[in-house]
Amino acid sequence: MPTVEANFDGLVGPTHNYAGLSYGNIASQSNTKASSNPKLAAKQGLKKMKALADRGFKQGILAPQQRPDLRILRDLGFGGSDAQVLSRAARKAPELLANVYSASSMWTANAATVSPSADTADGRVHFSVANLNAKFHRSIEHPTTLNILRATFPADQHFAHHAALPAVAQFGDEGAANHNRLCRDYGSRGVEFFVYGREGLNEQAAAPSRYPARHTREACEAIVRRHGLSQDNVVLAQQSPEIIDAGVFHNDVIAVSNRNVLFAHEAAFVDSPAVMAELQEKLGETPLRCVTVHHDQVSVADAVRSYLFNSQLLSLDDDSMLLVVPQECREIASVSAYLDDLLASKGPIRAVEVFDLKQSMQNGGGPACLRLRVVLTEREQQAVNSAVWMNEERFHQLNEWVDRHYRDKLTQADLADPLLLTESLTALDELAGILNLPSIYPFQQSSSG
Repeated sequence: MPTVEANFDGLVGPTHNYAGLSYGNIASQSNTKASSNPKLAAKQGLKKMKALADRGFKQGILAPQQRPDLRILRDLGFGGSDAQVLSRAARKAPELLANVYSASSMWTANAATVSPSADTADGRVHFSVANLNAKFHRSIEHPTTLNILRATFPADQHFAHHAALPAVAQFGDEGAANHNRLCRDYGSRGVEFFVYGREGLNEQAAAPSRYPARHTREACEAIVRRHGLSQDNVVLAQQSPEIIDAGVFHNDVIAVSNRNVLFAHEAAFVDSPAVMAELQEKLGETPLRCVTVHHDQVSVADAVRSYLFNSQLLSLDDDSMLLVVPQECREIASVSAYLDDLLASKGPIRAVEVFDLKQSMQNGGGPACLRLRVVLTEREQQAVNSAVWMNEERFHQLNEWVDRHYRDKLTQADLADPLLLTESLTALDELAGILNLPSIYPFQQSSSG
């Protein structure tokens, strides 16, 4: 097994719903209060994972969070039995109830920032869990995310885990959604490319005026220090404030990389020519191959609607690359025409594969949102919890699990139903056994303690 870039996709949780909690995410807001289908959402994600595993890509699974998290509601003053807490929150603060029910951890690109062992000073894979403090429903994820990552990548000579940065605006951290890595091949030292939306301590610096910039330069710098990265192999760049205001809430909505290829819109960064020049300088003899999409090919608005750049860029056996896109890319004329031209250009991207991820897309997350990239050597792959790798057996096992536990329709009114709480915790308890993740959830820890 050579060094590979594995994808660990978030398994959609049983409370997947459309509450429109993510201001600045146009798809999330536009589908507020629509009916969701948790069963279909989970199966769409599993189908993508299995299809990529069947093609030979290393594919893992990351478990969802415990939802609802009634501890948060109790901390906010709602008392009584579990059923009473749900009922009182539904009457007095339905928006808080929606927050503790969110299945947003399915988008594991936000779970953490990951640096491979080839880049770090101590030769271990480093994980820094994201604090996600820009949004309440996501800010409550990081303690359980840390548990899940530690159970998936056991801390030893191979893996190092860091808790979330301080949950203040200065250190706003959105995880790998604002992180790329460029390299000759996965096993060689790479250039880690951090993208931020604002400078937390510099009020005079450029910033968006309509939507919040969630990720700060200070968070990037802290992770560089934590992971023991050399400044010779790090590039920090600011995301364009104008495209944040156009709905590009994370860098992975406007750019994606794989090895020495950067696929990005021309509007992605502040001073793109200088950013590209620094990337090339630090890559040294490895040529940076930029696949740049121009405004007259695809507008930023169409890029946001289609999630063209929120795609997975994967290496094929012949050294060309596969772009994994949501089906919306074939439903928007300008984007579909661009993809045809891209394939005809005979550049590094030689294949496109389309997946139906509409349940995720309607809540604001495409293929790249659903996965966390982790570069692993042969020994590191063997050290991963073996139960989380996608294969034929796991695919059928998880589909049957979804069939037993998930609803096929969920509305905001259903969040007050005590049966949904019971169904969710029962499902997660069984899942922890399937994926060999002991006591990762608060309800398991309290019941065992």
